[in-house]
Amino acid sequence: MARQARLVLAGQPHHVLQRGHNRQPVFMDDADRQAYLDALREATRLHGVLVHGYVLMPNHIHLLVTPHEADGLARAMQTLGRRYVAGFNRRHGRCGTLWEGRFRTTLIEAPLFYAAALQYIEQHPQRAGLVDTAADYAWSSAAHHLGQRRDPLIAEHAAHWALGNTPFERELRWRHALAEPLAPDLLSQLRRHVHGGWPLLSPARASQLAQQLDRPMSARPVGRPRLHSVPN
Repeated sequence: MARQARLVLAGQPHHVLQRGHNRQPVFMDDADRQAYLDALREATRLHGVLVHGYVLMPNHIHLLVTPHEADGLARAMQTLGRRYVAGFNRRHGRCGTLWEGRFRTTLIEAPLFYAAALQYIEQHPQRAGLVDTAADYAWSSAAHHLGQRRDPLIAEHAAHWALGNTPFERELRWRHALAEPLAPDLLSQLRRHVHGGWPLLSPARASQLAQQLDRPMSARPVGRPRLHSVPN
């Protein structure tokens, strides 16, 4: 079966996941991590993509972004991949691919699922046992949203501005959010969608887009369809 094209809509937030080939490390040291962020900043600026949140894990990355144009996200990721992988291979005396095939992307309905997606991303190192709290991880956007440092890569989404009228109010609200784990059902839902590449939408928005774009908004059930008994 042909692979369905990514669903990317201009002006809407998207959760991006990209993993290392065979789950191999994509960062060897902090110099690699900084090089990736530098390349990400340049690629997104060049192709009109706003970065709202990110986390750099040892063998994969998560981004929360909004492209100005539908094809801007793919172009930005292609530019990022070329620049980062070339530098990584040069530094470490290697050649060949670094990433596992295509990056995955999930359209996120804002504001409904925006905060949960950002929380999922910034709490990832804590869930993985790399740090005690999300704020302790140096290579994510958490410190920026908590007011610990200013990250020039980050462009706040309107859904984040809605957390409070002042930076102090927004930082305090976000500190409380990161201090609490995501509800298990919501965490499971986020994982399914980001790994499956299906949009995370309300039923009403999913139905609207399915009709408008003439494409499914969720995976079909696996296996044979159920046989329904014929009424007497």
